[in-house]
Amino acid sequence: MNTISKIITWKRNILASVAVLLALVVLSFYGVYTNQFYFLKPDNYILPLLTSVHFLYLYVVWFKITEDELPDPKMRNIEYILYAILIVYVFKIYDTAMVFNSIEVYEKHVIPANFKTMATLILVLHSILPILTLYTFWLRKKFIGVYNFENYNDNLNIWH
Repeated sequence: MNTISKIITWKRNILASVAVLLALVVLSFYGVYTNQFYFLKPDNYILPLLTSVHFLYLYVVWFKITEDELPDPKMRNIEYILYAILIVYVFKIYDTAMVFNSIEVYEKHVIPANFKTMATLILVLHSILPILTLYTFWLRKKFIGVYNFENYNDNLNIWH
């Protein structure tokens, strides 16, 4: 894992996570069957709302690493919420794979020419996101520390 952390540094991981999240937020409004964007469907706003927690967590990790701070209860709570959101990310992989595999069901209908390309792109991005998220958790543990609040006051270094 150390060789991976030399190649994919914490900054690269956070920037890649932000890029993937931004792409998925835009693509959450895209309909692969119709090749159009739908901004009036309430379902399309679920992923952007959930990714706001992910963006917040990435900001906190970036801040804690650059400022060399210890983890705190607020950061832990955001991470625990992100664990639940990770389940949604895994479901989105399944959902996107089902859409991708549905081309055989709808082959007699008019399907856009870029259906496979866009469905593949969305599937790859959804597949990368949980990996980057889990790697961010590992980097948090490595660079910021574990959540140990029983002796939190003993670990504070006010002269740092």
